[in-house]
Amino acid sequence: MYEIFLKLLKAKGCSAYQVSKATGIAQSTLSDWKNGKSIPKADKIQKIADFFGVSAEYLMTGNEGEEGKKYYLNDETAEMAQKLFESRELRVLFDAAQDATPEDLKTTYDMLMALKRKERGENEF
Repeated sequence: MYEIFLKLLKAKGCSAYQVSKATGIAQSTLSDWKNGKSIPKADKIQKIADFFGVSAEYLMTGNEGEEGKKYYLNDETAEMAQKLFESRELRVLFDAAQDATPEDLKTTYDMLMALKRKERGENEF
C-alpha cells in the first residue's frame, strides 16, 4: 500500500505532511505504515483514498475495480466538487451565486479578496 501512496504523492505533487494535515492522520501513523509497524485501518485508508480521488481498492492493490471509476475525469473538478460536498458554507455560497448577476458576483469576489488581504495583513492604501 505504501508504494502506491508514494506514487500518488508524486502524481499530485504533495508531501506526506500535507496528506496528514488534510486527513487528520498523524504523520507518525503514516511512518508506521511505511516501516511496516502497523497496517492502516479501513477508515484511514478511505480518508487517504478520498484525498487522492481514488478508490480504497486502488490504494490497497493498485487496481481499480468497477466501483472505483471516477465520476469526474478532471481531478481539479473532482476536488472542487468534494470541497462543496464537505462544506455547508461553500454550498450556500455556490447556491447563492447561481442566481446572482455578474455585477453581484464581481462585488462579492472583490469583498472576499479584500477580506483575504486583511487576514494576511496586507494593507490597502
